[in-house]
Amino acid sequence: MGNPSSSPLFSRFSFLIISLFLLRSPAAANRLLLRLPSKPDPKNAAATARWLAGQNFWGVLSTISSDLGGAPFGNVVSYSDGLPNSGSGIPYFYLTELDPTAKEALKDARSSFTVSEYPLGTCGNTDPENPSCAKLTLTGKLKLLDNLSAEAKYARHALFTKHPEMKDWPIGHNFKIFRLDIENIFLIDWFGGPKPLTPEQYLNYGKIQRYLSYDFLT
Repeated sequence: MGNPSSSPLFSRFSFLIISLFLLRSPAAANRLLLRLPSKPDPKNAAATARWLAGQNFWGVLSTISSDLGGAPFGNVVSYSDGLPNSGSGIPYFYLTELDPTAKEALKDARSSFTVSEYPLGTCGNTDPENPSCAKLTLTGKLKLLDNLSAEAKYARHALFTKHPEMKDWPIGHNFKIFRLDIENIFLIDWFGGPKPLTPEQYLNYGKIQRYLSYDFLT
């Protein structure tokens, strides 16, 4: 008798079971397909923060809304911090002024960007607000890049690699590349309150070569 695991029927059945599992758990699907690197030790704040920034696909970008009398306005946006597994930690965005976020940022650059571990599927059954389910907020200034600069070219390549659909977004919407210049970092990845982490420690983690037009050390 042949090995049942080698039969076409068994193969089709196995594929069906795996497909149903992935459809029921998008986070697990992303993790399986992207081979998500393991979560760093919570004691290593810089590693955890960079892991969150590098592995996520989207977050909430908040700006100061003039239409709302100066109230904060949070918007779900896609982003990239670089090419897969070699990111810089600096979030880049592809935004249009037809959307409030870019329009407001050009008036008042003060911004914050938040990502959570929860969409990555590594929190299990833990609630997203639980301290063991890590979350990161980067605060600073949202800066419009020169579209012809080397950094904009790098950022566009990073964004389009992570979000291929962006290539086909309407030209008439005049999408532009923005970068968050990080001034403060808020990281929760375990019990005991926020982890102390400076922009220098965050950006220098791994000492990855990156495009920078500013230097926190000057």
